[in-house]
Amino acid sequence: MAIHRAPLTNHHADGSICPPEHKHTSSGRPLHPDCPGRNYSKAVCTCGAWQFKNSGKGYVNESRRRHLATHTEPGANGPAVLRNLLRFDLP
Repeated sequence: MAIHRAPLTNHHADGSICPPEHKHTSSGRPLHPDCPGRNYSKAVCTCGAWQFKNSGKGYVNESRRRHLATHTEPGANGPAVLRNLLRFDLP
């Protein structure tokens, strides 16, 4: 199974990427003197079938996590895996 990623990027109003070293307040106002401010955040999944763009960074991050959770292999976690790993039929 391929491991998919959906990196979150912040963008200025002109569409240019706002670098990670440009820190912002929770409302998107810039704390860096050369930054015009975060206008929107965007996440694009490596599966090629999903992308999300919104002015709320937290909303984009939550949507990104929800989408990535859909890529988990069914049955790859939980009690079934433990049952397969732990053998109770040993003498």
